[in-house]
Amino acid sequence: MKKASYSPMFLLINRPAKCVAMLALLCSPLSFAANHTVTDAQTLTAQLLQVAAGDTITLKPGIYLGNFELPTTIHLSGEKGAIIDAQGKGSAVTVNSANSSISNLQIQNWGADLYELNAGVLVKDNAHNVHIEGCKLSGDGFGIYSENTQKITVNNNIIIGNSERYKLDRGDGVYLKGVDAPLIYNNHISHVRDGVYLETSTNSLVYDNRFHSQQYGIHYMYTKHDEAYGNEVDNVDGGYAIMSSHFVNLHQNQASNALDFGVLLNISNDSIVSNNRISLAHNPQGKPELGNEGKGIFIYGARDNEITHNLFSTSDIGIYMAMGGEGNKVYGNQFVNNQIQVKYVGDSLLEWSHNGRGNYWSGYMGWDANHDGIADAPYRPNDSLDKLFWLYPEAEFLMNSPIVAVLRWVQSQFAVGPSTGIVDSFPLLQIDTAL
Repeated sequence: MKKASYSPMFLLINRPAKCVAMLALLCSPLSFAANHTVTDAQTLTAQLLQVAAGDTITLKPGIYLGNFELPTTIHLSGEKGAIIDAQGKGSAVTVNSANSSISNLQIQNWGADLYELNAGVLVKDNAHNVHIEGCKLSGDGFGIYSENTQKITVNNNIIIGNSERYKLDRGDGVYLKGVDAPLIYNNHISHVRDGVYLETSTNSLVYDNRFHSQQYGIHYMYTKHDEAYGNEVDNVDGGYAIMSSHFVNLHQNQASNALDFGVLLNISNDSIVSNNRISLAHNPQGKPELGNEGKGIFIYGARDNEITHNLFSTSDIGIYMAMGGEGNKVYGNQFVNNQIQVKYVGDSLLEWSHNGRGNYWSGYMGWDANHDGIADAPYRPNDSLDKLFWLYPEAEFLMNSPIVAVLRWVQSQFAVGPSTGIVDSFPLLQIDTAL
């Protein structure tokens, strides 16, 4: 059967909607997008001045000295060996328009002035839906900086700061302020201030990144409705810092060799910290009177959060709670081989179990008459004498003396004043090998 064909006039009269859609497609600037190839900085600068929306500019191998701006929606890409070098000043690439992308470029040597927002890639306000992929960025200031945008995507990049600069003088690997729904994944970020810093942002998703040799891996500040999973942090001051934020879902991440903490919940609410593996939080210069020991998780003035099914192991302190950290659910966790399992500075009696299941505490030898994996007696990870030694660490040499053993026994037999501290009424006796 012969296929029917229609003239433009027939379509216009009989199928106006279809006709309008076809005309819109034909008239769209993207339908006339061109591909341009450049070989040097001068040609690149000239091409950027005359490029049309939707065009692609590809850089051939070579070093492109200078600072370059994307004036409209374009795709900037490079062949292997294409290097943009900002010569130590300003931002290397500035993105001014939405729906632009940068890929497969080596970007280096941008400026160090954080107040002027010097960055490898600077994304301007309202440049929504920008995509930065497969690049290697190395410089002093911010790796990628964006404010007041939406749906920026940063993936499969290597971002390296300057290890010779003081840590707090470096830029962050990815700095996003007032950005909605950013997507950050499969990046390797090192020697920066914070790997990913999110401020007043919402609905972020950060996953499968690798962070090391920096202040914090992921740092949330005044954010809402964020999620992070599959990230690995090593050799940092802190792993995951959740500060003055709400509804953060931090799950299935790892952190090791942190100086201060693996996870921090600081004046944050309604967040979930679950199924994370935190180990080797240790401060060689940590002192109890300063509270700067290495902590698996540090809860400071944070309420209504859920900390569940995490592994906190081999740290100075497994969990440290202070300054109004009551009102959180803590259950199903494993506290393994920490020098101090729990340090709680407060005047309340807190129950750390939920629906008849508590936490696993290495070193606790409880009875289990009915063989259900739960100890028959509650577990108190610290007592009044522990608090005394925290307040007066110079008396620590007495901890293992016979008189202290007698005092602990007396304390267990006679209640002196209202009971405070931590109690796990259903301590688990079996370790969860899945964590």
